[in-house]
Parts: sequence; structure tokens; C-alpha cells
Amino acid sequence: MTIPMYVQVTAMLLIPIAAVILPVMIGQRYGIYYTTKQPNIPHSSIGSVVSASFGLMAIMLAFTFQIATTRYMARKELLYQEVQDIRTAYLRAGLIPEPYNSNTKKHLTEYVDLRVNLSRDRSKLDLAISRSALILDSLWAYTEALALQDRSSEVYALYTTAINDLIDAYHQRITMVFVYRIPSAVLWTLFIMVIFSMLVLGYQFGVSGKGSIKLNLLLAIIFSVVMFLTFLLDRPETGLVQINQKPMITLQEQLHKKQLNLHSITL
Repeated sequence: MTIPMYVQVTAMLLIPIAAVILPVMIGQRYGIYYTTKQPNIPHSSIGSVVSASFGLMAIMLAFTFQIATTRYMARKELLYQEVQDIRTAYLRAGLIPEPYNSNTKKHLTEYVDLRVNLSRDRSKLDLAISRSALILDSLWAYTEALALQDRSSEVYALYTTAINDLIDAYHQRITMVFVYRIPSAVLWTLFIMVIFSMLVLGYQFGVSGKGSIKLNLLLAIIFSVVMFLTFLLDRPETGLVQINQKPMITLQEQLHKKQLNLHSITL
């Protein structure tokens, strides 16, 4: 059963908030209760524990955010590379005979349309993936057919290389978006550290009597926003943090203009 995207996004926001505010409230109430039993609790030792736990949590949070940011930059580089691969394949298609020439150009134009439309409407994800796979299979079938005609042709070899690079770029992008995630062990460790750090902080609030609902809410917002952004960077399919698709859109406009010119010449 596929979980709706809005449910996933809501969970990515509410779970970090709950992981912060609930432990603080629990720790605070326990601190107040414990203070009534032992009024003379040394606050300095509690402060040292809070500082140490928050330092470790900050390191873990920065490490997790770096993983998500690195993957985001990798997807950005893949977009630029894929645009170049599509443009190269389109140009080299002009070197091969008909009907492979025009069919390749039509398939590549449709392939770019799928990419651009997907960036505007994430609900078409499954359709875009299935159709893109069929287009790439058709292009590879052309390379096999050309190889049967002349295996020693350098022109055919250039076309084959271009199609092969395009297929590699597609699978790299799919793997980067849907397979490679922040390891679950890292996420569980982060959540455990957040929960225990907030428990200790809440306990300090309760012992010192300095805690407040507004302060608890402020802490929850600060930490949950950072964690929420990390999750969004790790899951680009949500569409809330997107890579600028301008290079692909520009390529789409160029290919459609070329197709229109070819159609005019044919007429």
C-alpha cells in the first residue's frame, strides 16, 4: 500500500516536533517532581550533562544534514550531465540513416517533455518512469539494428555511445532519487539522541524552574525545521525541495524548435 505524499510530508514535520516537545515536557515534569523530593540538587552537574548531550546531538544533526545536502548536489550534477547527454544523442542522431534519425529525435523530445512535465506535476511519476524506460529501450533497439548493418562504422559507434551514456544517466538518477537514502541507522541514532537530549534539558528546566511552554515550543520549532529540511532533501519525490529545471526546460524549447523546423522543411 502506497502512503499518500501529503501524509509522508506531514509525518516528516510532526514526528520531529513530537520528538522534541514531548521529551522536554516529560523531563520537565519529572524535574519538578524530583525537586519536591530533594530540594538541594546541584545544578552545575545537570548543566554539564545538557551541554555534552547537545554537543553530540549537534554533531549528529550536522552529519545527517551533510549526507542529505551531498545527495542533493549529486542530483543537481546528474541533471546537468543528463541534459548534455540528451543534447549529444540528439546531435549524433543526425548522422544515422532514416528512419532511425527522425525516430530518435522524436523519442528524445518526448523524453525531455516527460522530465519537464514531471517537475511540474509529481503525480505523473509512475507514468514518467515507465514511459522513459520504454523510450530508452527503443533507442537501444536502434543501436542494435544499426550494429547489425555495419559493426565497423564509427558513426554508428558514436551514436551507440551517446545512447549508452543517456541510459546510464537515467539509471544513476533513478538510483540517486529512489534507492540511496540516509541510512536508517543514522536516522534512528539521531532520533534517540534528540529524545534523550530533550529529556535531560526538560529535567534541567524542571529542577531550575526556568522552563515555559513558549520556550519548549521554540525549541521544538528550531530543531524540527532543521530535521524537516533534512528529510525533504533526502526525499526529492515530495517536490517541496526541487532542483532548478531551467537547463532541461531550455533544452525542451530548443528541441521543439528544431522539430518544428524539420517539419516545416518536410512540408
